[in-house]
Amino acid sequence: MSDNEKKSPAKELEEQLTYRTPDIAQKDPAEFEKAFDFCEPYKAFLTEIKTEREFAAKAAGMLREAGYTPFDETKAYKPGDKVYYENRSKAVIATTFGTKPLSEGIRLNAAHIDAPRLDLKANPLFERKGLAYFKPHYYGGLRKYQWTTIPLSLHGVIYKKDGEKITVRIGEDPADPVFYISDLLPHLAAHQNARRLSDGIRGEELNIIVGSLLYPDEDVKEPVKLKVLQLLHEKYGITEADFYRAELEVTAAGPARDVGFDRSLIAAVGHDDRVCAYPALRAEIDTVSPTYTTVTVLTDKEEIGSVGTTGLNSDYVLHYIEALADNAGVRVRQVLTHSLSLSSDVSAAYDPTFADVFEPNNSCYLGKGCVLSKYTGARGKSGSNDASAETMYKVIDIMNSNHVYWQAGEIGKVDEGGGGTVAQYIAHMDIDVVDLGVPVLAMHAPVEVVSKLDVYEAYKAFRAFYR
Repeated sequence: MSDNEKKSPAKELEEQLTYRTPDIAQKDPAEFEKAFDFCEPYKAFLTEIKTEREFAAKAAGMLREAGYTPFDETKAYKPGDKVYYENRSKAVIATTFGTKPLSEGIRLNAAHIDAPRLDLKANPLFERKGLAYFKPHYYGGLRKYQWTTIPLSLHGVIYKKDGEKITVRIGEDPADPVFYISDLLPHLAAHQNARRLSDGIRGEELNIIVGSLLYPDEDVKEPVKLKVLQLLHEKYGITEADFYRAELEVTAAGPARDVGFDRSLIAAVGHDDRVCAYPALRAEIDTVSPTYTTVTVLTDKEEIGSVGTTGLNSDYVLHYIEALADNAGVRVRQVLTHSLSLSSDVSAAYDPTFADVFEPNNSCYLGKGCVLSKYTGARGKSGSNDASAETMYKVIDIMNSNHVYWQAGEIGKVDEGGGGTVAQYIAHMDIDVVDLGVPVLAMHAPVEVVSKLDVYEAYKAFRAFYR
């Protein structure tokens, strides 16, 4: 419509009363360059970081480089001071002290740094008919068939009998070997094809090939297994008994890569939920003089229910806030009830190939900004936080006032399934919270896909929230 053409009353009323999520590429093409620049270090980060231990160590290093010091409950802090706390090498909390007193609340942002993967069992190594294997247990809600016939890498730590810690990282360097889970050739898969898709590959069939050479001695009962143990002993000085003191994780091998001729998307391991955790970390570091004290939580174990001492279903975050309150000489209940929080987790991006499981009007889309989800959960909002109208107003106002592109979203049709986040555990502390994250395509696959625009808008949202 040209400038000289007059809009009809109906058209004017439609523009006034209806709402349509803007497409960033059309409304603000300048965001592309900013998003691409922001995502180059994000891609490098994902290429380097494949586990929660690696994320926590990298995050702590970045915080120290940015001037953060370990939190000291006996020290007096002033606005602008930056501190951090490490929880058992698997979770990190960072804080920038604000100008308002702590009694007026904090701005808490929590994202998880674990991701679906395969964990080696306590006694993983075995031999069968000339091949040596590792036996895993899968971690989180994954589709087992997706883990076959792709290059795999091994990450983690092993403690030897004398207490020495061995760090393992094999399969990421181009010179490294990788590992592999086989699948049936189509010529022999008639019975397997009759299985349901969810049963196409069973948990006990996720056998990871780790060797095929024999130890050269006919008296050895399991020569391939012994050869693998010999190689591990030569490289790390470990024996089979040391696996009982190990945490070893298997992920897809390889770097984060651009997707598409336009390079607008990123394919990588662990977008869920490092695509929120990394922008949250960057936003925390870039926050200089916040009004409210920030508490950025990079947590573990969300994919299996936030359990354990490094998951949000424990009290370690509450204990940290209690320590902040004691340090400031205020009651922790005042801090909690006056606080506002984001639960920063991903949502399912609308997938046109599988459109029948999505409800288009309430789905999120790649390239339209970060996702604000009033509720998550499944089948009647079970396991959800379900943010109040007051909380939605506050957070939407922050987004709109700071020119953040955002969209509403939920995980598919009501009866198709759903998923939970850490929001319910934050709400359990009597803190108002809502979910805000990034749309992900092929969530929980070994390699997931996100839009660079959405990653950048999440960073902008976190910066605005802290500011």
